[in-house]
Amino acid sequence: MSLRLLVDENIPGVEQMADAGVDVLRFHGRHLCRSDLLDADAVLVRSITRVDERLLQGTAVRFVGTATSGYDHIDRGYLDAAGIAYAHAPGANANSVVEYVLAAVSACGDSLEKLLSGGCMGIVGQGHVGRLLAQRCAALGIRTREYDPWLEPSTLANPTSLSEVLRCDVVSLHCSLGTQPPHPSRHLLGERELALLAPNAVLINASRGAVIHNNALRGFLAHRDDVQVVLDVWENEPDIDTTLLQRVTFGTAHIAGYSFDGKLLATQMLLRALDEALTAPGNTAGHTHMAASRRFSASNAVIAPPAPRFVSNMARPEALRALLGQRYLIQDDDQQLRAAMADAAPTARAAAFDALRATYRQRRELWGSLVNVTNPSVDDLALLDALGCQVQV
Repeated sequence: MSLRLLVDENIPGVEQMADAGVDVLRFHGRHLCRSDLLDADAVLVRSITRVDERLLQGTAVRFVGTATSGYDHIDRGYLDAAGIAYAHAPGANANSVVEYVLAAVSACGDSLEKLLSGGCMGIVGQGHVGRLLAQRCAALGIRTREYDPWLEPSTLANPTSLSEVLRCDVVSLHCSLGTQPPHPSRHLLGERELALLAPNAVLINASRGAVIHNNALRGFLAHRDDVQVVLDVWENEPDIDTTLLQRVTFGTAHIAGYSFDGKLLATQMLLRALDEALTAPGNTAGHTHMAASRRFSASNAVIAPPAPRFVSNMARPEALRALLGQRYLIQDDDQQLRAAMADAAPTARAAAFDALRATYRQRRELWGSLVNVTNPSVDDLALLDALGCQVQV
C-alpha cells in the first residue's frame, strides 16, 4: 500500500530515505492548509506550521512529525484525543546551535579570549542544546553557570539563579517558549532583567524570539552600547523589528539550528518514528515503506565538505576561531539578513525573511569533521577532541 506524505520544503532527505511506494509532496510551511491534507497519511512540519484541530479535523492524517526539538506549535492535546501519533526530533540540531553560539562568541570582539582565560558563560535552559553547550564549554575549559527552574539543581553541573546567570560575561538563551506557571519563559528577559547584564557582556538568543521582550531590548540598547547582542530569533517572526536589527551586533534569520547535518538527523528520527507509528497493530494507514532500518549518514546523501586545515601551536582562541570559521561565519548570515530587510519594501520583509530560510545554503558542522593537521601538540589534540573533530595527520 502506498503512503501519501506531505513534507515541509525545508526538511531534506525524505525522498532519499523512502522507497518507490511513498508519494512525497512538498509544501511551504506557512501556507499549509486543511484541504492539502484531506487524503494525506502523514505530515512533517517545522516550527512555523501550527498543527491543531483546525488544520487536521476531517483529514486522513495519522501521524505528525516536527523536525524541531520543541512542541510549542503542536496541539498535543488534540492529537492525543484524535488518536493521531506524533513525534519530534529532540537534540537533532543541538550541535548546530552550539557551534552557532561559539561562532557568535568568537565574532564578538575579544569575548572568546575572555571566556578561555577564566571568564564565565551563563546558560539559560538545560534541555538538549543547553546541556550540550555546557558540556562543550567544559571540554574547552570554559566555566559555565546554568539556570533552569524546571529542573532539580542537583541535575545541573553549576546551578545558579537567573540574576547570577545574567551577570556572566556571555549569556546564552536555550529555553523553550512557555507561559505556564510557575516559571513562564515568555518575556523572561524584560527591562529589569536586561539591566542586570554585566558591562561589556554578550547576550545571545537562539531559542525563541519572545523569550526576550524585544521592545524592552530595543530600548535597552539605546543606552547600553557596551553590550553586544546576537539574535537568531525574533518576536513576531517573520515580521521582525528592523529597528532592533539595526541595534544588535549580529542578527540572523532563525537559522542557528539549520546545519545540513542537523536537518538530516531530524529527518532520520522522524521517519523511524513514522514507520513505527503507522505499522503498529491496529493502525489502518498501511506500511510506510520507509528504509528506517538503514542507518543514515550525511555522507550518503551529500559529498563531504573539504577538510578544515589546522595550524599547529596557535594560541587557543585563534585556533578555535580559525576552525569555527572554516565551517561557519555568522557575519555572512548577518549581512544577508540586513541586506534582505533593507532591499525589501516594508510589506515584503516577512516574505524576505522566510526566503532566507527556504534558500539557506548547505551549512556543515565542525563536529565529526576530518581535520588536516601537521605535528599537533598535546594541546592541539585536546582542542580538536573537544570540538568532536577527527585528526588526519
